[in-house]
Amino acid sequence: MKEKAISRPAVLALGLVLGVAGMGLTHSIQKVAASTKAALTEKADTNPPATLKLADVNEGPSKTSFAPIVKTVLPSVVNISSSKVVKASTEGMEQLQMDRMFRQFFGQGGMEMPKDHHEKALGSGVIVSPEGYILTNNHVVDGATDVKVTLSDKREFQARIVGADPKTDVAVLKIQATNVDPLTISDSSKVEVGDVAIAVGDPFGVGQTVTKGIISAKGRGGLGIEDYEDFLQTDAPINPGNSGGALVNDRGELIGINTAIISHGSGGSQGIGFAIPSNLARQVMDQILKNGKVVRAYLGILPQDVTPSMAKAFGQKEDKGIIVGDVTPDSPAQAGGVQRGDIILELNGKPISDSNQLRMSISMMTPGTSVDLKTLHNGNERHVAVKLAELPTETAKLNSQEEGGNKALDGVEVSNLNPEIAQQLGVPGNTKGVVVTGVDPDSKMAESGLKQGDVIQEVNRQSVKNVSEFQNALKKSGDDPLLLVNRGGRTLYIAA
Repeated sequence: MKEKAISRPAVLALGLVLGVAGMGLTHSIQKVAASTKAALTEKADTNPPATLKLADVNEGPSKTSFAPIVKTVLPSVVNISSSKVVKASTEGMEQLQMDRMFRQFFGQGGMEMPKDHHEKALGSGVIVSPEGYILTNNHVVDGATDVKVTLSDKREFQARIVGADPKTDVAVLKIQATNVDPLTISDSSKVEVGDVAIAVGDPFGVGQTVTKGIISAKGRGGLGIEDYEDFLQTDAPINPGNSGGALVNDRGELIGINTAIISHGSGGSQGIGFAIPSNLARQVMDQILKNGKVVRAYLGILPQDVTPSMAKAFGQKEDKGIIVGDVTPDSPAQAGGVQRGDIILELNGKPISDSNQLRMSISMMTPGTSVDLKTLHNGNERHVAVKLAELPTETAKLNSQEEGGNKALDGVEVSNLNPEIAQQLGVPGNTKGVVVTGVDPDSKMAESGLKQGDVIQEVNRQSVKNVSEFQNALKKSGDDPLLLVNRGGRTLYIAA
C-alpha cells in the first residue's frame, strides 16, 4: 500500500544535534521550515531563444504583472528564526515503552533510549496589526526559548510568543516595532477554486521569495496534519521555510497561512500545498488575544464517515451523513440523547457530508450554543437538540500489546483480552472482546483502519467475548464484517 508524502513547510533542524545519529525527514507529513544547508536547484537554461523580439525586453511589465501587489505584500512578511532544546519526545518514549512491552511478550531484544538534542529552525510570519502582532505556524516556534523576527527592511527584533494553538497549528507573536506594514486579512470563505494565489515566504532561508498559482481545492481535511483541518489547497510552489508565510489573493489580501506540502520524500514542492484559511487563523488569534487560549465547543461523539460498505451494513441506500462511532459519557451528545450507531444527516438544517466538516463546524461555535441534529436512529429520522459544552482536554494513550494470537481475518491476528492488557491499552478493565495482536500492513483490514492494539467488541452488531466467539461471529458475517472496535477507551466502527 503506497503511503502519502505530505510535508510541512516549517522547521527543518539547522543541524545542532547532540548524541543523535540523524533525524531524517520521511515521506510523511512534513511542516515546511528551512535548513540552511538546503541544496541548490539545477541551473536554468541560459541560452536565449533565437527569435527573441525587441518588444519582449523593451515593453516593460505586462498587463498581467503582479509586481504592484507583491510590492505591497513583501513588507508584511517576515523571517522567523527560533532555537530550542528538544527533549526526547513524549511520543518517542511512549512508542519505546510500547515496543519494549511488545518485545517482552515476544522475547525480542531491547532498544536504545532517545536523547535530547539542540535544534534551530527557520520559518515565516505575517504582520497583521500596526501594534506588531504576527501570525505564524505553531510548529515554527513550538517550544522555542528564543525567537527572532527579521523584517523585509532587515530590522531585527526579539519576539514574544503571545499564544499558540497546536490543534490548528496557529501561533501569535508580538514584536516591539514601529512603522510596520500590516497585511489586510480577507474573508477566506469567499475564496473560489481557480482564484489566483500568491505565496510569500523565506524558503530554505534564501530570502523573501514569491510564487504564484491558483486555489486548487477548499475544505481539505482528514490529512492527519492537524487535529482541526480545513485547508486551502494551492499549486503555488511552497517549500521548507515557507511555513507561517502569507498566501494572498490578486488584491494582496491575506487568505491563508502556508503550512504543509506534499513532497513524496523530497522535501520540496510537488505543486500540492496547504494553507490555514485566514478566517480560521483570525478566529484563533482573536481568542488568544482575548482569552489567552482557544475555547472550543464540543459535541462529545466520535464521528466516522459513511463508506459504501458501512451504508450497506447499516441498511442504508446512500453513503451520506456521518456515523456516531462512540458517545462520550456525561457529554452534551449523551445528555441530548445521541446514541452510538446513529447517523447524523444535518447540523442546524445544513447537510453534513463528512466527519471533518462536522468537527470543524462544532469547534468554531461558542460553548453553550444549542444545535439541532437531524439523525437516523435505527432507520428512523428524528431531531435531537444538543447544548454544546467547552471542549475538555483529552488524553488517550496506547501502551502495549498482548502475546499469543490466532489467525482470524485475512492478515489479522487476535488473542483473548484480560484485565491487565485492557488497562495497558487504556480500555475499561471490564471490557469484553479480543485484542488485535497483529495486522498485515498490506491487508484489507489495515486499509480499512484496523490497528494493532485495537479491541474488537462486536462483529456485525453481535458482541464477542473471546477468540472462539469472534471466529464464530466471523463465519456468520460473510465477506464484509462490520467491526465495533475499542481504541484507547473510545469505540468506532470499521467495515472490511
